[in-house]
Amino acid sequence: MTTQPEYFDITTEPIDLNALQRRVTTPLDGSVVAFVGTVRGMTPGAREPVTERLEYEAYRPMARAKLAQVAVEMRQRFDDIHGIALVQRIGDMAVGEVVVAVVVSCGHRGGGAFDAARFGIDRLKQIVPVWKKETRPDGSSWVEGDYTPRPGD
Repeated sequence: MTTQPEYFDITTEPIDLNALQRRVTTPLDGSVVAFVGTVRGMTPGAREPVTERLEYEAYRPMARAKLAQVAVEMRQRFDDIHGIALVQRIGDMAVGEVVVAVVVSCGHRGGGAFDAARFGIDRLKQIVPVWKKETRPDGSSWVEGDYTPRPGD
């Protein structure tokens, strides 16, 4: 088994967190950190739940390439991590459903997996070409991010 397993996917299927943990854990690992993003029913600034569902779309070939780029950047910054899984779900999702997962393994809890997972989700949101449409009782609209791409993105 390789000491640096990687798994990237853009999928319409539910994300199996146990399977991701098994994919990235090596015999060297005593720690696995997972960030899981879900559909939130509350739009920031709203006083009551207003999001009914989210629809995600992606340009799959480029999205997979960008997931691999995120993993390279994670490894450049966090020397002690071993396995990395980056999975983005696309399609129609209801409030509470898992839409994204970043899973990182390392030898122990102080090995950088927490920071690597945080970096991984932040970077994924910045450069992976995934688009989100929010459906509310008053209609639907595409949600724009606030990141301005830089050279190398």
